[in-house]
Amino acid sequence: MKNRMIAEMIGTLILVLFGCGSAVLMGGQIGMLGISLAFGLSIVAAAYGLGAISGAHLNPAVSLGMVLAGRMTMGEFAGYALAQFAGATLGAALLLLIASGQAGYSLAANGLGQNGYGAGYLGEYSVTAALVFELVMTFLFVTVILGATSPSAPAGFAGLAIGLTLAAIHLVGINVTGVSVNPARSFAPAILAGGKALSDLWLFFVAPLAGGALAGLIWKAGVTRA
Repeated sequence: MKNRMIAEMIGTLILVLFGCGSAVLMGGQIGMLGISLAFGLSIVAAAYGLGAISGAHLNPAVSLGMVLAGRMTMGEFAGYALAQFAGATLGAALLLLIASGQAGYSLAANGLGQNGYGAGYLGEYSVTAALVFELVMTFLFVTVILGATSPSAPAGFAGLAIGLTLAAIHLVGINVTGVSVNPARSFAPAILAGGKALSDLWLFFVAPLAGGALAGLIWKAGVTRA
C-alpha cells in the first residue's frame, strides 16, 4: 500500500503541476487548447509511468468509483485519497514557487489555475450549470476509466483513452468551471489562492464525488460493462 500511495502522490503532483502550470505559466501563449492538452497529457504520462504501481487514479472521484464498482476497498480508498490530496498540494505549492519567480506575478491577480463559477469567473456560468457540468463530466470520465481498465479492454491503451477523454472534457468546459472532475485538483489551488476559490470549493467536492459514485454503481450493476 505504501508504494501505491507514493505513486498516487507523485501522479497527482504531475497532474496539478502540468495542468494548472500550463494555465498559470503559459496560458497566454498556448490558450485553452494547449491547457486542455496539458491536462490530458499529464494523465497519459502518469498512467504509463505509474499506472502499473497504483492504477494512477490521481483523483478521489475515480477511487470512489472504483470502490462502488467493487474494484477496491474503502480502506484503500482512504489511503489513495490522502495521497492524492497531498500530491495535489505539493504540486500547487511548487507551481506557486515557480510562478512567484516571474516579475509581476500576483497570486491574487493571476491565481493558480483554481476552479470556480459565477460572476467574475471566466464564462460566468451559474451554480446550476457548474454542478451539472461537473457531475455529468465526472460520471462520463469515470465510466471511461472503468471501461478502459477492465479485463475485456484492449491492453496497453487505457492511459491514452483516459488522457484524451480528460483533454476533451477540458475543451468543452474550461470556460464553465475551469474543469475539475477531481476534488484533489480543485482543493490544492483553492487553499493557496483563498478568496472566491475557497468559497466555491464545495461544488468541486460534491459534484465530482457524486458523478464518480454514480459511474461506479452503474458499472457494478453491469449496465456499462461487457
